[in-house]
Amino acid sequence: MQQRISRSERSFKIFAITLVSAFSLLAFFPVIYAFSASISGKFAYDAGQVVLLPKDATFEVYKLIYADKGLWISFTNTLFYTIFGTAWSLFISITGAYALGKRRLLFRRTFNFLVVFTMWFSAGMVPLFLNYTDLGVDNRWGIIFGFGVQAFNVILLRSFFAAIPHEIEEAARIDGANEFQMLFNIFVPMSKAAIATVALFYATSRWNGYFWARMLLAEPTELPLQVYMRILIENYRMVFDDMPPDLPYSPDSYIFAVLICSIIPVLIIYPYISRYFAKGVNLGGVKE
Repeated sequence: MQQRISRSERSFKIFAITLVSAFSLLAFFPVIYAFSASISGKFAYDAGQVVLLPKDATFEVYKLIYADKGLWISFTNTLFYTIFGTAWSLFISITGAYALGKRRLLFRRTFNFLVVFTMWFSAGMVPLFLNYTDLGVDNRWGIIFGFGVQAFNVILLRSFFAAIPHEIEEAARIDGANEFQMLFNIFVPMSKAAIATVALFYATSRWNGYFWARMLLAEPTELPLQVYMRILIENYRMVFDDMPPDLPYSPDSYIFAVLICSIIPVLIIYPYISRYFAKGVNLGGVKE
């Protein structure tokens, strides 16, 4: 028998849906505006006629992006940093969280304190920079290995691993499973939601990585997309000053088009892992 919803509950649901929809539109508006501005004509954009929908649409600016070899090199570099960097970070975080969650680990409290301590205090930007340069973190693999782990994600995974019933581990140990078998055959499959959440954190951080890549990488062929975009923004006025004045698009349209190209992979991938992300966030606060 279907339960009737009271008037107050119905009113609250309508209010909640309306509020969430409004916030969603506000969050998505910059993306819509950036795309509209990227394909709008020069006169319409410079006259301020672009508010939401494009005016005098033209895709000439995307042809210019397609011909920019430097942009595609930086895009490939970002994919490299994101894929391999996320895989390395997950491996270190999963194995570290598994070890830190075991009570039989010697000096377990000390190791956990040292991990958490890095979340509270930092040596400072200048010592970190000197440390990275001394360790040779100034190339592709240095960026991947040098920024391999974040303490918050290790603590998050450790909490999920600790919530797995101890009886399951004891049963696997009786069956002859070693530590690696228990980790990758029991703990990892039972923590897919948490691992997907941490993977999203790492992938987002890698994809948006800018500051340390700008500070440490000297080779132009190794720069990620975010750094290359910053260089374009710094120099695009000078570049367009040397181009014909009768261009069908505004110089700002080129920057908006680059921004759209940079977020397309995120928009494509995020819907497939959002359900794991929502589940992973809720599992820590819900007891079955």
